[in-house]
Amino acid sequence: MNILGISCHYHDAAAALVRDGRLVAAAEEERFTRRKHCSDFPEHAIRYCLAEAGLDVGDIDYVGFYEKPLVKFDRILQTILAGWPRTWAYWTRSVPLWLTSRLRVAHTIRSRLGYRGPILYGRHHLSHAASAFLVSPFDTAAIITADGVGEWTTTAWGIGCGNRIEIREELRFPHSAGLLFSAVTSYLGFRVNDAEWKVMGLASYGRPRFLDRFAEIVDLKEDGSFRLNMRYFAFTRSTRHTISRRWERLFGRARRVPEAPLDDFHADVAASGQKMIEEIMLRTARHVQRQTGLPNVCIGGGVGLNCVANWRILREAGFREIFIQPAAGDSGGALGTAFWIANTLLGGPRREVMRHAMFGPWFDNRRIASTLESLGAQFEVLADEDEIVDRAARLIAAGKVVGWFQGRMEFGPRALGARSLLADPRDPKMKDVINAKVKFRERFRPFAPAVLRERAAEFFDMPEGLEAPFMLLVPQVRPEKRDIIPAVTHADGTGRVQTVAEDVHPLFYQLIRRFGELTGVPVVINTSFNVRGEPIVCTPQDAYRTFVHTGIDALVIGNCLVTEKRVPVDYEAGMMRSAALETGSLLEN
Repeated sequence: MNILGISCHYHDAAAALVRDGRLVAAAEEERFTRRKHCSDFPEHAIRYCLAEAGLDVGDIDYVGFYEKPLVKFDRILQTILAGWPRTWAYWTRSVPLWLTSRLRVAHTIRSRLGYRGPILYGRHHLSHAASAFLVSPFDTAAIITADGVGEWTTTAWGIGCGNRIEIREELRFPHSAGLLFSAVTSYLGFRVNDAEWKVMGLASYGRPRFLDRFAEIVDLKEDGSFRLNMRYFAFTRSTRHTISRRWERLFGRARRVPEAPLDDFHADVAASGQKMIEEIMLRTARHVQRQTGLPNVCIGGGVGLNCVANWRILREAGFREIFIQPAAGDSGGALGTAFWIANTLLGGPRREVMRHAMFGPWFDNRRIASTLESLGAQFEVLADEDEIVDRAARLIAAGKVVGWFQGRMEFGPRALGARSLLADPRDPKMKDVINAKVKFRERFRPFAPAVLRERAAEFFDMPEGLEAPFMLLVPQVRPEKRDIIPAVTHADGTGRVQTVAEDVHPLFYQLIRRFGELTGVPVVINTSFNVRGEPIVCTPQDAYRTFVHTGIDALVIGNCLVTEKRVPVDYEAGMMRSAALETGSLLEN
């Protein structure tokens, strides 16, 4: 039984392929188009998934789309009509998109793919719930989903048992935690649906002194339900603006111009907005725990990527264990709808527990060497995995920033040891070095620590044996360790930790262990292999281009080590030849 899940049209379009209850392949469209948060119909991601599974489109039994377009369009029309005539611009920008593409999902699937089988549509938050629970390690669990908005739902909770999911309660548009956080993101001059991470990072530098003003904006109840004061928002009448002038008057400042300097005011707004989101999610989780009495919780939706809120839920809401899969946002909707069809609709047994995120393209050593040669790169071929690990660990210990490109690409927004930049966490200057010379991003952005799972509690204030493989939990760095790993200790003393298990991610584990043998610290900086404004690298071509044009010191790609930045005269032609090679490798690997 082959089931293809698809999400697209808003941001983070993706495809996922489930065969006989197991996840075979999953990838975001942005990695292939090289346009961050690409929302296009994910034809490249779909073609990759089929190739990875060795299938033709005729082998697909069901295609699932992650939401119900007609119901969503009904919400758009009702919102426009309720605000008419102020929503005229909203109408002119939004409705043509719906009429030409977003309502024609089945036509697009059939015409672009040549697919003739059944197409099923899952509700947006049901897809999120399925993506959270059906690949979790729990047979029974509470489920919480929260994001901007699906069809009408913005927040929901329910129960998963076996292969069944029951949604118990929901909150509806326009009252949305995701859209509230988007409003904060916009007010601070960052890009919505892209830079919410920046708000979380900036929040640690501020004080939540504006909570009284957020209390004017959000009427929050004890059970986590809330109503937004819509006088402060513009998203119901505009596709370009999230906040109204009244918001700016409330805070006493106009919206920050993008790239303008940040000051204490902006940090305090970020801290206050972040605290409000935490409080919404924490009250919701406590309510759900009281209602269900269950020890485990699964979280889905874009708000599930707020790792600070997740940590508070684990520590303060009464749950014993928490699970959030790595692509909790819209890209994970593709995964969720595929498993919803496989497990819930068709009644198939649950066979997938998502302990890693490596479901994307991979390239064998022959293809990697061919690509590097076509680009004119000078490289050394390493003998075996032991040499790969030892050379990389020694480079990191010597203060070098290493591009690490190994195995299958990660699914979701985090680099987790397959398409990563690695560095020494002991150097207090390393964070500034990577932000300025490699990532080209703001100085306040933190970096995540990757640590051997069995040593995590030694460095972080977290329970012994807790698995945090997806960088979605933020414990405190133990006070006595903060001077040892300053580059991954954020301003508030936390670290967005990734625990690495030997049986799940053996090569990355061996690298961290070898670095620990050399330095006494089994922790490395792990950040995504990309520069600001670009998706994480997918192919050897992407990796070499990023290496050449940034301050990365070395590239360990397959069994090849590159330390010399050679840009040939026919660089663009070489990149084109390399792209052709890699297109073939996606189909052949």
